Amino acid sequence: MTAGRSVRVKICGITDAATALAAAEAGADALGFVFAPSRRRVTPEQARDIISRLPPFVARVGVFVNTPPGEVGEIARYCGLTAVQLSGDEPPGYHVDFSLPVIRALRLGNGRPLPNLEDYRCDAFLFDTYREDCYGGTGSTFDWSLLKGLPRPKPFILAGGLNAANVADAVRVARPYAVDVSGGVETGGRKDIQKIKEFISLAKGVEP
Repeated sequence: MTAGRSVRVKICGITDAATALAAAEAGADALGFVFAPSRRRVTPEQARDIISRLPPFVARVGVFVNTPPGEVGEIARYCGLTAVQLSGDEPPGYHVDFSLPVIRALRLGNGRPLPNLEDYRCDAFLFDTYREDCYGGTGSTFDWSLLKGLPRPKPFILAGGLNAANVADAVRVARPYAVDVSGGVETGGRKDIQKIKEFISLAKGVEP
């Protein structure tokens, strides 16, 4: 985590404009739009409409799983994304031919070997919990201390089972650049504005 700055927060799985605007008002630094199979999936048209209503200085991150690079680029341009997140089995050399920042999601824990970060072409890493045949959204944490021994050539983003009850501890242990949450701020499968506000307040309340 950058000295003197609180952790950034990404609220992922945004599916409607009201939630997007409320999350931005609550202090979210980034919003995630899922273009992969998921109950939180949005179409490019839906994402473009939501993004068109957002205030400036809130990052718009598209989440993709094993999508051809050309298609990623088309959706990014159409929707007005400011970053893309690759959350599938894309090989280390996978390359998208445009200038947007790329976040590589890597899954840890449950016996998964630690990756060689130098192999990947990206601008930041997101670490999530490993579960076979699941590309995120497990609702489970991994051992955050695994990140202590990894070199940090790029910013680290922490995901996987985060919620208001554990995010402060996660920030203290893993010292990430940012945290990413989706299910941990939902009630009955829908984003809960009060949970979003509480999560952001607790995450950013940890001393840098």
